[in-house]
Amino acid sequence: MRPPGKSSQQRDTGCGNFMQQVTERSLESWIFMRKRDSEDSSAMEPLQYPVRNLQSWTVPGHHSARCSWDVRAYASCTKADCHTLGTQLTVEVHPRDAMPQLLKKFSLAKRLQGDKNGNTRPRQPGGKDAHAYPWDRSSLKSMALDLRQFEKLDTYASQVTVKSGLDALVSDLLQEAHSDLERVRAIWIWICHHIEYDIEAAQEKDRQAFKPTTILQTQKTNCDGYAGLFERMCRIAGVQCVTVPGYSKGFGYQPGQSFSGEFDHAWNAVFLEGRWHLVDSTWGSGLVDSTTSKFTFLYNEFYFLTHPALFIEDHFPDNKNWQLLKPPQSLRQFENNMYHKSEFYNKGMLSAHPQTSIIKTANGKVTVTIESCAPTLFMFMLNGKQEHGLLSLRKNGMKLDVYPPTVGTHKLQIFAKGNSEIYSSVLEYTLKCHYADIDVRLPAELHQPVGPSWFSEQMGITKPSHTEPVIYTSDGRCSVSFGVEEGVSVLASLHGDDGPVTEEAQRRYIFQLQREKRTELKVQLPHAGKFALKIFVKKRQEPGNYVFVFNYLLCCTNSKVNWPVFPESFGNWGQDNELLEPLSGVLPANHDVPFKLKLHGVAKALVKGQDTWPLTLNREGYWEGSCSTAGCQEVYVMVLENANHNFYSYILKYKVNAQ
Repeated sequence: MRPPGKSSQQRDTGCGNFMQQVTERSLESWIFMRKRDSEDSSAMEPLQYPVRNLQSWTVPGHHSARCSWDVRAYASCTKADCHTLGTQLTVEVHPRDAMPQLLKKFSLAKRLQGDKNGNTRPRQPGGKDAHAYPWDRSSLKSMALDLRQFEKLDTYASQVTVKSGLDALVSDLLQEAHSDLERVRAIWIWICHHIEYDIEAAQEKDRQAFKPTTILQTQKTNCDGYAGLFERMCRIAGVQCVTVPGYSKGFGYQPGQSFSGEFDHAWNAVFLEGRWHLVDSTWGSGLVDSTTSKFTFLYNEFYFLTHPALFIEDHFPDNKNWQLLKPPQSLRQFENNMYHKSEFYNKGMLSAHPQTSIIKTANGKVTVTIESCAPTLFMFMLNGKQEHGLLSLRKNGMKLDVYPPTVGTHKLQIFAKGNSEIYSSVLEYTLKCHYADIDVRLPAELHQPVGPSWFSEQMGITKPSHTEPVIYTSDGRCSVSFGVEEGVSVLASLHGDDGPVTEEAQRRYIFQLQREKRTELKVQLPHAGKFALKIFVKKRQEPGNYVFVFNYLLCCTNSKVNWPVFPESFGNWGQDNELLEPLSGVLPANHDVPFKLKLHGVAKALVKGQDTWPLTLNREGYWEGSCSTAGCQEVYVMVLENANHNFYSYILKYKVNAQ
């Protein structure tokens, strides 16, 4: 970038005469100093001297500036200040064999806000920088952004490689950046995609300082290095930026823990469009696996210009002004407030209740609710297992009832799917259980979600007869029905901790009927207790297996319940068929047993045991008859679908009790 005004150059004659000339003209100047062996011109530090004091100024560490250093002066004058201040003279001291960087940076430096003496210290945040607390749900960002505007820039910045020093890198990044916002974005994207978190360095007691040149060489650093590199690159780009130290709820954080002593994290504030904004490139770059302690690059948009009311959930600065909040939060509030992970907001969550990370059970139970801005799939884990809870989906959120199995402390994790195919952890609670209700024992096979919802409707199951997730039955029997979209097949199975174990037995306590466009599931429980009635669906024209959709929790306290299985049905049992009797799959020996069925599209029907008994079609459209179970162990219902054929098909099978 071409500097304003003229330039002059002095070589090998020393600085003294030149500085004398400056003094005689009563000029003020910025002095930028850089060591000869430094490759990083961003290491130049601005020094402010009244020109009258510069007559005997020499380069620190040297007795003279002869032969080793070049001095370049750029003069500029504006109409507003020429008559009072005269011409402003900017002097750069640099190695003779290096390209003057001030040529590129002079006009950028004009954008840095200075005080009345020209110093470039960033101003402290004030009232106009503060955002209201708590979060107003308007945006995840502290300024209006359309991320689509960054698509081209993000792609470009993520692919830029380090060719020499930091200045050259920033220069390359800014090729596609045309505003301060875009400059900051390009720097942010590059750091997040190229700098790896150095776990070993982060775990050292005495956190070492990483120089930008070292970071570029190793492409590894700790949080201090991330923040320092980001600040340095922003300053080279001409954007005000500061590093903010403080406490964080990051790797290793335990809900409810207190903070004291040395600060454990660092991030940045950048000045854009007249206001301060917060970024954390450390957490934007990826995450550390808590089990393997290994870092994985995983870009996180959340920590770029994060709304301060959300940033405070896991970042507490040393200076409360850098919270950028009105009112600011105390350290005690920071410790006690619920920690919503970044994925909580990335996946569209709005709020959660309770709002404290440590929950005490009430009568052995804890209830957690989440509100989301769109329908979302959830799952949970209690102590690492998907057990001891009822999770029901709502149109905009979910409700979770948890019943810890033992007294003590338990870890509850909640995951959300959002628009991606991956469930991510969004909340973590610590449960304090002082009383465990042993009567609330849920089946281990009770998966999530429980009860019908928007998701089951999306999968083709509509207008269920039971909208609540729990069904109570006094006699051990119930009937559940729902609409089924055309082309969708339904499969159901029953699961209890003391119930059937084989896949066949899991389905034999359910008899499935199809009536017009509704499916009915008749259920008979083998004994009292709690059971999971699991519902699966599959589109008939698509390959693959049945997909789990939801389940009901069936509860029965009647100890006299002892229902047998339903008869076994075969592939030729039509979807529109209906069985009225016998519903038990086990028939008494040496008895005449009545049969009544509705069968569609058949020419003849019969029951086969020791002998064969035909069924007749009555006026109501039911096939009726009876069969003797004497002398047989099994009884079959058979049909002839075409009167011109002689081949009968098996549709139902009964077992006969031993004599």
